[in-house]
Order: sequence, then structure tokens, then C-alpha cells
Amino acid sequence: MIRTVILDRNQKPTKEQIRQIEEATKREIVFDDDSPQLTPAMEKAFRLAAKNRNTQRKINIS
Repeated sequence: MIRTVILDRNQKPTKEQIRQIEEATKREIVFDDDSPQLTPAMEKAFRLAAKNRNTQRKINIS
């Protein structure tokens, strides 16, 4: 299930949200066809794409 939430920058998580996050950390990751486990090469490409995206954001904001 996907939930969309709009957060205010100064908003703090509720006790219920913190509890949900703590419970989620105890669960095992389940991979499937829509969300497969990344190979080392795929993980490297993903990290590089995120790094490039973040570099572009810094350039555009300044």
C-alpha cells in the first residue's frame, strides 16, 4: 500500500508514526517482480544517479 503525505518542514512525527517506523525496521525486506533486489552493478548505477541528481540540485539552488 502506498500512502501520500504532505509534511511541513517544521512538523515533528507523532508517537504513532514513530511506533510505525520502529515496527517497520523489524520486518524483513520482501523482493518481488515490481521491486527486485538490486545487483551490485544496479546499486552502483543507482547511487551514481542519485549523486548526479544531488549535484545538479546544489548548482540550481545556489
